[in-house]
Amino acid sequence: MTTYVLIPGAASTPWYWHRVTPLLRERGHDVVAVDLPSDDDRAGLAEYADAVVDAVGGRTGLVLVAQSMGGFTAPMVCDRIPVDLLVLVAAMVPRPGESPGDWWTATGQEQARRENEELEGRDPDAPFDPVTAFLHDVPPEVAAESAHHVREQSGTPFEKPWPLPAWPDVPTRFLLCRDDRLFPAAFQRRVVRERLGFVPDEMGGGHLPALARPGELVDRLEAYRISISDS
Repeated sequence: MTTYVLIPGAASTPWYWHRVTPLLRERGHDVVAVDLPSDDDRAGLAEYADAVVDAVGGRTGLVLVAQSMGGFTAPMVCDRIPVDLLVLVAAMVPRPGESPGDWWTATGQEQARRENEELEGRDPDAPFDPVTAFLHDVPPEVAAESAHHVREQSGTPFEKPWPLPAWPDVPTRFLLCRDDRLFPAAFQRRVVRERLGFVPDEMGGGHLPALARPGELVDRLEAYRISISDS
């Protein structure tokens, strides 16, 4: 049996995956949606990886799916337990020695975001609005409920360097979202090419596809899983 291990992004909870989890279970898979200690100032990246490993327990046949900041945690998990496949979704891709806090400047994310805002006719200097940035393509009732599932994100995991000397030797796929306003598509294409050495796959929608397009996301995950199984 395949076990999908779902790692959320910053300030998020297992609820982020609540539309994906039942679809994967309907296809006969075990699913672990991880609860990260994102509001705990004592917890850094090592503790985030601990939380994933603890949640997995003795399960095998693992497909790790990491959203956004989960891109820092998931490779660390791959370095500790056997993983069949790592899928990054609208994710950050770290380099050895780079902290999550340094990643934004190192990748040029802010300039890429500003250019994308101008290109799409929005004011790049407007105050941050989570609805505009994250929820613009999420169904209204799901977007409204999401406000009850956001935590305070501790700054602790942003402070220390990513500890791995290289990307783990695990089959890796990257799925970007073409309408992502936080990590614009052109930006992600460049970062993935520079840091992982391959061309990412693409789907429509914004930064939170598990909320906006769960069925399409599950279809993509299953296609990745099957491709690895057949190889």
